[in-house]
Amino acid sequence: MTDIKQLTTAVSRRGLLKGSALSLGGLLISAWLPPLVTRSFAAETVSAGRLGDAASPGFGAFVRVGRDGLVTLISPKIEMGQGVQTGIAMMVAEELEVPLSQIRIEEAPPNADLYTDNVLQFQATGGSSSTRYTWEPLRRAGATARVLLIEAAALRWKVAPSQCHAENGQVLGPNGQKAAYGDLVEAASGLPVPKDVALKAIADFKLLGTPAQRLDTPNKVNGSAQFTIDLKIPDMLIASTLTCPVFGGKLRSVKDEAARKVPGVRDVIRLENAVAVTATNFWACQQALKALEIEWDLGPHAAVSSADLDKALQDASTKDGVFAKQTGDIAAALKNAPSHFEAVYEQPFLSHSPLEPMTCVAHVRPDMCELWVGCQAPGFAQMGAAKVCGMPLEKVVIHNQLIGGGFGRRLESDFIFQAVDIARQISYPIKLIWSREEDMTHDKYRPHYVDRLNAALDKDLRPTGWEHRIAGASVVAAYVGKLPENGVDSDAVEVAIDPVYALDNLQVRYIRQDPDVIPVSWWRGVGPLRSTYAVECFIDELAHNAKADPVDYRLGLMQAHPRAQAVLKKAAELADWKTPLPAGHGRGVAVSSVFGSFVATVVELEMQGEKGFLIKRLITVVDCGFVNNPTSVASQMEGGTLFGLSAALFNEILVENGQVVQNNFHAYRQIRMSDAPPVEVHLISSAESPGGVGETGAVPAAAALVNALYAASKKRERRLPLSRFGYFTV
Repeated sequence: MTDIKQLTTAVSRRGLLKGSALSLGGLLISAWLPPLVTRSFAAETVSAGRLGDAASPGFGAFVRVGRDGLVTLISPKIEMGQGVQTGIAMMVAEELEVPLSQIRIEEAPPNADLYTDNVLQFQATGGSSSTRYTWEPLRRAGATARVLLIEAAALRWKVAPSQCHAENGQVLGPNGQKAAYGDLVEAASGLPVPKDVALKAIADFKLLGTPAQRLDTPNKVNGSAQFTIDLKIPDMLIASTLTCPVFGGKLRSVKDEAARKVPGVRDVIRLENAVAVTATNFWACQQALKALEIEWDLGPHAAVSSADLDKALQDASTKDGVFAKQTGDIAAALKNAPSHFEAVYEQPFLSHSPLEPMTCVAHVRPDMCELWVGCQAPGFAQMGAAKVCGMPLEKVVIHNQLIGGGFGRRLESDFIFQAVDIARQISYPIKLIWSREEDMTHDKYRPHYVDRLNAALDKDLRPTGWEHRIAGASVVAAYVGKLPENGVDSDAVEVAIDPVYALDNLQVRYIRQDPDVIPVSWWRGVGPLRSTYAVECFIDELAHNAKADPVDYRLGLMQAHPRAQAVLKKAAELADWKTPLPAGHGRGVAVSSVFGSFVATVVELEMQGEKGFLIKRLITVVDCGFVNNPTSVASQMEGGTLFGLSAALFNEILVENGQVVQNNFHAYRQIRMSDAPPVEVHLISSAESPGGVGETGAVPAAAALVNALYAASKKRERRLPLSRFGYFTV
């Protein structure tokens, strides 16, 4: 298979300007889509083979057809359980006319010139962008390779290319000729890259749109798949850490005599805010860490509590902040309205807590820093690691691995930098493994938010004005270092500034309130999830205030969004929305436009006493445009929905004395099989370009659940999680 480092070096040296790479043993096709340029310019650039121009960094992907006929896809998107690499392999296989089994996947190395995602604006896997932004470039790469192979066969047989066609990894000629792709590679690689290669029409798809088994499933089932936590390299020892329990604190002193006596322990290493132990096994590391006598300098936040953070955020939510969106005249609408309706919603800090805790294999040598790690943003990791070990960027090599759950956590690289800091002080490679306790108490958390909404209502109790104040930390500023000049965190206000409802007088304000002590970051569903919860709970309250059916009330405000109307109508139909329910039963609904898709979810539940309830049905309908792989989309919608339910029911991170209280799953409960209803997923496929689904299922779950709880109990809860108020599932 192609050596990734060799491939990247070749491309960066402009050695593949015509799209061929015989030196690598095959035909290499590039696809490049620079951000914020016209499609015509992008097409010309792709056809000309201009790759990685430093003045125009863009999205890059490579497809190699080898002399053995196998197709290698160098994937710019990391696999972390979402099935993305199977989806993008299907795109290439479809256009290249090869079976999916003939595709091999390799992870792309850090290279911003080649692999920048033109929606995220950096090389990363996240934001449900993978299918959306590989849809055209990767299909075009596959189609280009197919055309070149057909042309090579036509030249061999001295016939017109139009008389030949590709099928099942070979080219067929007009007189019964056959040539396998591998036999045509050398000739094809010498041909000029064609311009304006036509892509297949959806009606001609053979593979795309059909259920396909994921390429990563067999190895994960038989145990041969290697996650970072599984890796072993020569002379490697295990490392684990204890970090200061208060963010911002430092190590003052440590006595390690007892720890060094634990069998298997090799070294005790002091870091600025942590102590690391290396040993032959993880158990020895943990026993040694327990034996350490540590004195911490807890820093300035040692007295901070959740009560303090709550009060600061509530106070901030009453301030003006900055305008995120203004349409119409909200002041006049509020002044002239016959009535108003106000509500305040609160969402807590949340931990990512993926199945695989933070893990990184690191080996720092005098001439190189080598890392094996599952990472959603390899370029950022490479830059930070280079700074920690004091080496030039090109001396830091990252081997990206399968990820055992990300949810946004592995967009961050703090654990990678800690591994490098440890490895630079020793002569052997280490595999840093955080304990579950370390992982949960030193996360980068989904921010705590307060949403204040105020609606001006007409005589029919429909909104004529909509004022929305969003207070919370800035994930964008935490990640990139600052906000844009307008002071708006674009993530925090997403969906809120562009709801599916017709609101002529709309005003959305953002009030930045970064919490003392708690670092924040992206979390599955990000801004669309947090805004959809507030918007969909509020619109539900408005419907009940008007004594109107919640579905009908929504539909009356959604004329400009036919796709949103369609998913809502279908969800209501599947849920038998108009069928009356017995007392103590209720249905709740939520709908949103997120990540280029439209989704509606209905929850039906039955009260069991005052606080207990049983979720009897959960229906979710999604229009994500063309459905690339129905099996994968349904799986993502199911998993995302349960992920969102879990957070709404149980999840909350609290702080006492500057320290995170929840330190393992006994205190940060996940949804169990006994809690989880069957998730009925219905897909509305269309000819629209694909939207995202990796986070889409999580987005409406909480609002639909809370709205169902009100319908069943007539009690309106506005703060999550529901377990905070004694609610439990049965």
